[in-house]
Amino acid sequence: MQTRLLLVDSHAIFRDAVRQLIEKREDLCVAGEAADGSSVPDLVEDLDPDMVVTEIALPHLSGIEVIRRVLRSGGRARFLILASQAGRSQVEQALAAGASAFVCKSDPARELFQAIDAVRAGHSYVSPTLAHHLVDLVARGRGQTERQNGDLTSREREILQLIAEGLSSKETASELGISIRTVESHRANLMEKLGIHKISGLVRFAIREGLLSP
Repeated sequence: MQTRLLLVDSHAIFRDAVRQLIEKREDLCVAGEAADGSSVPDLVEDLDPDMVVTEIALPHLSGIEVIRRVLRSGGRARFLILASQAGRSQVEQALAAGASAFVCKSDPARELFQAIDAVRAGHSYVSPTLAHHLVDLVARGRGQTERQNGDLTSREREILQLIAEGLSSKETASELGISIRTVESHRANLMEKLGIHKISGLVRFAIREGLLSP
């Protein structure tokens, strides 16, 4: 039986390259693709893939928030992160959100297939280049960054990403279907929680956490 994958990345050329790699194996097939995070929950529901291979830094909704939403809604798909940024914070947050595997885009292609096979077998996988992050995580428990981000609501994380992408309060309100006043209230709350009081600081924070590419 084939394992059906949904590919999620904002770069079409990269998705095409990964699709070609995956489809060289008869036991794997690409059920669909997405270029931004906001479309993934609906695609997962419509296509019912076995696995979602996703970047973290996605337009509109980060890969980590996508994982949270799909799993919270009872989706059965398992998640494999294929990321351009893979610092300790990104690895910790992805695993805490429910990702089953984490691989870097700079890793050899065999790492992607090893991760896919591990997830198919019901296991977790982190590429060897990232293993030291797991050692750190075990040694010190949950990281400070994870706890800090865990204090943000789902809506605050959405607004953080949209602000970092350069959307105004009006544009953010339109994108999310809420009032400008609600956006500004959420923005004030997340700034207070993060201890960041300038938009430039929020942008730097979002880049550091892998919500968008530098």
